[in-house]
Amino acid sequence: MSIFNLPAWIRPHLYTGKNYDSLTEADIADLRERLKRFQADAPEISVMIPAWNEQNNIFRTLSSLAANTTARAVEIVVINNNSTDRTQELLDRIGVRNVLQPEQGTPHARQLGLQVAGGKFHLCADSDTFYPPTWMEYMVRPMERNSEIVGVYGRYSFMPGLGQSRLPYYLYEKVAGLLIRVRKRNREHINFLGLNMGFVTEVARRTTGFQVSQVRKFDNALGSDYFVDEAEDGKMAVNLKTQGRLQLVTGDKTRAFTSSRRLIAEGGIVQSFKNRLKLHLSRVSEYVKG
Repeated sequence: MSIFNLPAWIRPHLYTGKNYDSLTEADIADLRERLKRFQADAPEISVMIPAWNEQNNIFRTLSSLAANTTARAVEIVVINNNSTDRTQELLDRIGVRNVLQPEQGTPHARQLGLQVAGGKFHLCADSDTFYPPTWMEYMVRPMERNSEIVGVYGRYSFMPGLGQSRLPYYLYEKVAGLLIRVRKRNREHINFLGLNMGFVTEVARRTTGFQVSQVRKFDNALGSDYFVDEAEDGKMAVNLKTQGRLQLVTGDKTRAFTSSRRLIAEGGIVQSFKNRLKLHLSRVSEYVKG
């Protein structure tokens, strides 16, 4: 992975300078045609994407997913979490399978996704994130090859703003990568993030799934008044570990690239780094000793 540039596979999905209103009929038709392949009636893989007011982002995510290469039967399903913009209109125009979750909150959206998923393997994606063309295939392989592995999670990188260098984000991600390794032994559930994770569907259904006591907002900015420490993805990881093992899937074949808006919501990359450094330093003993 380049320190300064985005990988080449992302470029066709950037739609630089475009939002939903500026998509052409040709753009819509192209997406609709490419997504037809991911509407299997008897899927092996279900890719579930919660979305709340994502009319200007989710078409990029879907474009990247529609470029995935796999011989497996796949369904892509968007859970519209009560959007008030034109997200539903976009979903209908491009023909992607979707369901409505009127109860607001990411945990409710992901839990409905768990209920309606038809695939043996369940992959979680986010509506502001890009996925490499090998993502689906390489995420399910560990679970397919080892029945003890019931959940997987991959690494992620941040998309720089227009005209920005990837360098500061790359350095930020290197520190995050170190933390992932430190936490893996005693606090692995913290590494399990909804933007790049998966599990065996029936195993997850034997647990309480994504149900949590507090419901978080979509950006859940650290340091904000609405930050919630208990997250539905971490809860799912805790539940899965009662049934088997989790596997970190490393390498660029499963590395997702996500929007940096979470960092912006926390005051920018420097402030976000300070917030997280303070938080994780206070928990080092917990990570190491359990």
